[in-house]
Amino acid sequence: MVAPKGGGAENMIRMKMLKPSDGVEGIKRLVLETVSEAGSNPCPPIILGVGIGGTFEKTALISKKALFRALGTPHPDADMAALEKDLLQAVNALGIGPMGMGGKVTALAVHVETFACHIRQPAGGSGASTVTPIATKRGSFEGKGHGQDRSDIRKAMGGARNRWQM
Repeated sequence: MVAPKGGGAENMIRMKMLKPSDGVEGIKRLVLETVSEAGSNPCPPIILGVGIGGTFEKTALISKKALFRALGTPHPDADMAALEKDLLQAVNALGIGPMGMGGKVTALAVHVETFACHIRQPAGGSGASTVTPIATKRGSFEGKGHGQDRSDIRKAMGGARNRWQM
């Protein structure tokens, strides 16, 4: 999978080490503060990837992994699917709207990914909120050989040769 990111919405990512006592409310606060402070900067409507649990590094990675899930596909765990739904409603209730001009749709989806940690709580360990604009480009490909022919990569990325040097 490929997701060219950096700058822009990437500057709106937030990571926080949470105490087990923070629970689900701590995750909700993290996500809502992230989106509220970002405002129009990530060019809403956005898609949010939320990572819960694991180490600092792992949480950041799974929050980005969450962005690869098909838009609006609920988490397979019922509790996490309910959290995604609650977060989406709360984010949209902020009223930031498309391009920060106000409105009911600030986010199109909130996808949560989790990873085991020492204390088994919904928010034990760490939490990360990754913001990406709707215009995010992503793709997957299967490479050939040892990298001599990169046309398959360019094709998967929609012929992005001039934008990303390969």
